[in-house]
Amino acid sequence: MSAEPQVIVIGAGPVGQSAALLLARWGVQVLVLDQRPGRGSGGSKSICQQRDVLDIWAAAGAGQVAEEGLAWTTARTYYRDRELLSWTFEREGPLPPCVNISQTRTEQILDAAIAAQPLVEVRWEHEVTDLTQDDSGVTVHCGQRRLRAPYVLVCAGARAQAIRAALGVTFTGETYDDQFLICDIKADLPGWENERRFYFDPVWNPGRQVLIHPCPGGTYRIDWQIAPDFIPSDADIARKIRQVIGDRPYELLWHSTYRFHARLASRMRVGRVLLAGDCAHLVAPFGARGLNSGVPDAENAAWKLAFVLNGWAGAGLLESYHVERHAAAVENLEVTGATMRFLVPRTVEERMRRRAVLEGGRVDEVDSGRFAEPFWYVGSPLTTPEPSRPFAGRPPKGAVCPPSPGVILPDLAVPGGRLRDITRDGFLVLLGDMCDSSLFVQVLGKVITAPLAVRGLAEIDGTGSLAERLGAGPDEAWLIRPDSHIAAILPHAGPESVAAAVGRALGGFPDI
Repeated sequence: MSAEPQVIVIGAGPVGQSAALLLARWGVQVLVLDQRPGRGSGGSKSICQQRDVLDIWAAAGAGQVAEEGLAWTTARTYYRDRELLSWTFEREGPLPPCVNISQTRTEQILDAAIAAQPLVEVRWEHEVTDLTQDDSGVTVHCGQRRLRAPYVLVCAGARAQAIRAALGVTFTGETYDDQFLICDIKADLPGWENERRFYFDPVWNPGRQVLIHPCPGGTYRIDWQIAPDFIPSDADIARKIRQVIGDRPYELLWHSTYRFHARLASRMRVGRVLLAGDCAHLVAPFGARGLNSGVPDAENAAWKLAFVLNGWAGAGLLESYHVERHAAAVENLEVTGATMRFLVPRTVEERMRRRAVLEGGRVDEVDSGRFAEPFWYVGSPLTTPEPSRPFAGRPPKGAVCPPSPGVILPDLAVPGGRLRDITRDGFLVLLGDMCDSSLFVQVLGKVITAPLAVRGLAEIDGTGSLAERLGAGPDEAWLIRPDSHIAAILPHAGPESVAAAVGRALGGFPDI
């Protein structure tokens, strides 16, 4: 690395890799530290990657994840041998709603993108033992070695106890007693190639659950809930696989056991240090809300750190990282907590309710995991509310949330690519037909130093249909953040109201 790092990222897993690439995209010099001797291999680990995370990786130069992943379409849920319900994702734009791909392969793709990025250096065998900070930066202690940068982003995973302790951050929560056995197998399973299957109380795992996910290359992930004290032998594993797939040839690629955790850091920002991913929050994996929340952490942190480092916003913008992403983690814990109470009931009342729901076929109450969604910054201090555009609340499972302030911009196809392709280089103002683009450019250019573009909606697609698809009025201005979230929708908009909304979205609001 020819220059001193502006940000040190601790942890070279997918969240740390994503953060490094996104920071470099803003021209920030990044040093990534990891305590391991090098990149490990083996095991699919986190496999379900949601559409909006694929979008972030595409912006970071890792669009190959979406290209290689298996885009499953249907989720089926069974009770014993009876199908209770199925649902499909709502298709929003060019990217698939989600893909399955092993975390090992995702890390390889991100590593290749990092290798092509001169602003990022990765150093292995650097275990961080302490952090100290002052008014000008952070000193990272790696044994006897000392490294320094203006800011640090910690993506060191769940076992980052020493770092959290150094920052005075608690990590309270609980660990579930039941174990889960996961296996990666390669097999020919006709009809299962594009479906996620969830079984409550099947005859081959009575009283517990089994989850089956298709993956690329004819591979499958099978996940069994097992007893807390059960230690599966090779013969146990073979028997369990046979019970699921029958008398078919298969190859066992990897297996492991684990327990679920539900924990949340007390703070995700401490001075010049930000926490992201599993070191800040742990949730049960049903609904794939782990990595799919860690990567948005990385994106949120990256653009805010870059704006502060480049002098486009004050340091107060960094506190909004904690406000927004801590709220996202709280929601994920609430959603996954409800799922776990249904999957692993702990009280007589919870067990009776689950049995009544399953045996009565009350499909609206069956909870096998609400799939990951982007968090909507409706209550964020960066968002300008608009009474005529209220947040519609959580949409039906698999559906897309209608646009409103705080919600992520729909990823629609437009000539030459996707709508979000033009949102990643700064703030974007989208204007209806009745708005004078040249006037907005003239006024905003005098008061905003941060990167900002002004585009007419009709100009983008040349037909006027984009405004209709978004539901945008002819006199409205939509302000889009660098992470594609809608910061404001302003009816009867003028340049002054847009400038005020940009100022708010840059952290220019009181009491933060």
